[in-house]
Amino acid sequence: MNKMSSTNESSTMDGNTTINDTTSQYKPNDKLNALSSQSQSQSQESVSVSANYDVEKFAPQDIDPPTEYNTPNIARTESHTQGTTNLSRILTNADAIERKNSKKDEEGVPIPSMGLDKPYPPQLPDKDAYTVTFDGPDDPMHPHNWPFPRKFMQCLVIGYNTFCVAFGSAVFTASIPVISEIFHVADVVSTLGISLFVFGFATGPIAWAPLSELYGRKPVLVASALLFTVFNFAVAVSDRLESVLICRFFAGCLGAAPMVCVPASFADMFGNKTRGIAVVIFSVAVFMGPMIAPFISFFIVANPSLGWRWTSFIIGIISSPSIILIPLFYTETHHPIILVDKATEIRRRTGNWGIHAAHDEYKVSISEICQNNLSRPIKMLFTEPILLLISIYNAFIYGMLYLFLTAYPIVFQEGYKMAPGVAELPYFGLALGEMIGGAFCVWCEKDYVRKLDLNNGKIVPEDRLPPMIIGAISFPIGLLWFCWTGYYHNSIHWIVPTISGLFTGFGLMGIFIPSMNYIVDSYLLFAASAMAGNTFLRSGFGGTFPLFAGFMFKSMHTNWAGLLLGVFAIVLILCPIGFIKFGKRLRQKSNYAFDLN
Repeated sequence: MNKMSSTNESSTMDGNTTINDTTSQYKPNDKLNALSSQSQSQSQESVSVSANYDVEKFAPQDIDPPTEYNTPNIARTESHTQGTTNLSRILTNADAIERKNSKKDEEGVPIPSMGLDKPYPPQLPDKDAYTVTFDGPDDPMHPHNWPFPRKFMQCLVIGYNTFCVAFGSAVFTASIPVISEIFHVADVVSTLGISLFVFGFATGPIAWAPLSELYGRKPVLVASALLFTVFNFAVAVSDRLESVLICRFFAGCLGAAPMVCVPASFADMFGNKTRGIAVVIFSVAVFMGPMIAPFISFFIVANPSLGWRWTSFIIGIISSPSIILIPLFYTETHHPIILVDKATEIRRRTGNWGIHAAHDEYKVSISEICQNNLSRPIKMLFTEPILLLISIYNAFIYGMLYLFLTAYPIVFQEGYKMAPGVAELPYFGLALGEMIGGAFCVWCEKDYVRKLDLNNGKIVPEDRLPPMIIGAISFPIGLLWFCWTGYYHNSIHWIVPTISGLFTGFGLMGIFIPSMNYIVDSYLLFAASAMAGNTFLRSGFGGTFPLFAGFMFKSMHTNWAGLLLGVFAIVLILCPIGFIKFGKRLRQKSNYAFDLN
């Protein structure tokens, strides 16, 4: 690994490079010994976790547990110094590269000469003296200390971007029967326009997440917004079904950056006591988009002067402002990148080329980062009981969100004979329930903050779960209510299944928000990897459910299909209850979970 390879030189203000006068020469053998010693003392990869100062005071780094350690929980045994240094760093295999270079040195490969028979310069002072950091926890440059209006503007901009992407996932709903007729395919084939878009949510973050850690949130969000807009316009002008489906997939894949960057940006800006509220904002944007999209898209498709292509044109049009808003009103929040910019400014004004940020020391390829990000989330997903169970629950309710895109038209359009567009109005019952659920989670934050203060600021992940139990009970009530009353459409007024959306929407948010906070708090040091594994499974369910929803509801009928799904929902109520009782014990046995004790 090249760690400030230029630290043996000095630069003048006009850019010319000079060699320091030396009184003692640095010998190659000393360098070899230093590299060898350093390679033996370092055995872990550093990772990216956007953390806050409330956590940095006691949290070690996000690492991949090496096999040579015998301790059951690597996260609890790492040193405080190394942890606070690397907590907000990018996921790299920089140490592995350094070990590789050191191995070459140990094999006797000579160090290149300085050139022109120049001697090796002496070692410079400790590099920490040249490393730029924040000026304490109250540094105004740190995103936690930004004024509220600035944070509010940041949240508005990236929240709007998130809403556009979520809206785009379901706006294709009204186009399904029209596309089936135009291209002479079954509805399930046309439904791939939704499924492939959501599958893109599973694959896109694999690249966007490490890119955001390497280059910052801002350039990634701008690039994603641009590509998302382009591919939606490509969908609108495609004349073949294959092109439509492929472009829908890439629109979801390349537009998925907000799904990982926005929560990370919120974590950059907000501490433990306010992060839960920020997650509510993100969750509302993610869940409200798919609820509003069908209502708008059906009126677009029904308009003879517009048609199905304009569902994609509309997405391209409303997402275009993000390409301008993010560069103008969004400031980089990723802590290491802020320090890189700070170091660049100091170098420019002082002419001291040795001043740098810790992030500058890591130069690895994007492919290496993506490989690490791809393997660890899957490994954690299937080896961590907490993450696996909470992800299954998350994936189920996220899949149900997209299943309702099929179930609601069956009940209200086919059952109650509502006209297209009007049959989508009951979605607002779900949307209202989601808003109530989000407000409930915000209200519950007061109790969480109180417990946090009583525990001297130390995080107890299980304190996030009480609201989840209420949401878990509400969801199957609303689901069974909707399916059984909707089945008897000849004798029950349409308002009755519509009202069920209040309970279903409340349950969706009541489950999703606490579970997101629980994952972050439980795998604080591995939060990026844990969230990636959760997103992968969740998006897989979200893309799969619409494909079988039509067959299930028509063959089993609404009542029995609802009963089957309701039984699953009832069984999953045991998840938050079990985590409250056994969560701490599971975390203590985990190689990844963070335990303050």
